[in-house]
Amino acid sequence: MLLSEAWVKYQSDKKIEGYSPLTLKMYGFQYNLLKRFFGDIKMSGITTEKLKQYLIEAGGHLKASSLGHRIRFIKSLLKWTHEEGYILKNPAAKLKEPKLGQRIPKFLSKHEIEHLREGCHTPMENALFEFFYSTGCRIGEVAKLNRDDINFTGNSVIVHGKGDKEREVYFNIRCAIWLKRYLEERDDDEHCLFVTERNPKRRMSVDSLRYTVKRISNRAGIKKTIHPHQLRHSYATHMVDNGAPLEVIQSLLGHEKSETTRVYAHLSGKLRHDFYSKYF
Repeated sequence: MLLSEAWVKYQSDKKIEGYSPLTLKMYGFQYNLLKRFFGDIKMSGITTEKLKQYLIEAGGHLKASSLGHRIRFIKSLLKWTHEEGYILKNPAAKLKEPKLGQRIPKFLSKHEIEHLREGCHTPMENALFEFFYSTGCRIGEVAKLNRDDINFTGNSVIVHGKGDKEREVYFNIRCAIWLKRYLEERDDDEHCLFVTERNPKRRMSVDSLRYTVKRISNRAGIKKTIHPHQLRHSYATHMVDNGAPLEVIQSLLGHEKSETTRVYAHLSGKLRHDFYSKYF
């Protein structure tokens, strides 16, 4: 079986398993890099040594996290090829991902959050900003939402997270007010929650959402790169600062592992300072 043939069959199987379009898009990028290096090689011709050579020559300049992503794709593809019986031995079985140092998520202070609020000039911008900050949603989750998903009675919404797993998140009164104003002023029939500003209006893409947050931050005069995921980090950090249990934050963020959420407890400067003042 050729590499190109394996990719087509692998991709079809992963769609059935429920892999998200974004994951498959990123894996497609990794597949193209692999094919560019090896050519349309027979899968049986891929050896552990050749894979190591590829990772050294083509990925030597990468950060540990990016190299890890490349290795995860290779291991997934070769494991599938082996399990499907197309190769007798899995050459990627012993490949190991690089160890990652603990990265502290970048978050915004409450003072910076207020500056960003001042940078919002339209009901759409206010609604979008408040929704990101008060729900802690990922940008891909927000991009998928429709008007009918919003429950104003309970100020909640069901979002589809990683692996298409559903979870309920909540938004505050400030967000509810801006969402209602934004939706009431809309003159289109699109069912999407957030639409582009141009005509005809269409669902906002991930890039459009990211651009809108950047535009708000530029107006606010905050001299740092602001992206939607920072609002998610800020949401979690401020929840910790206010005493929320980590297991509750884990559920709201949709983290599978508690270790992913625990990092917010380590970086919460206010909480550590309060304990220091109390006990020292």
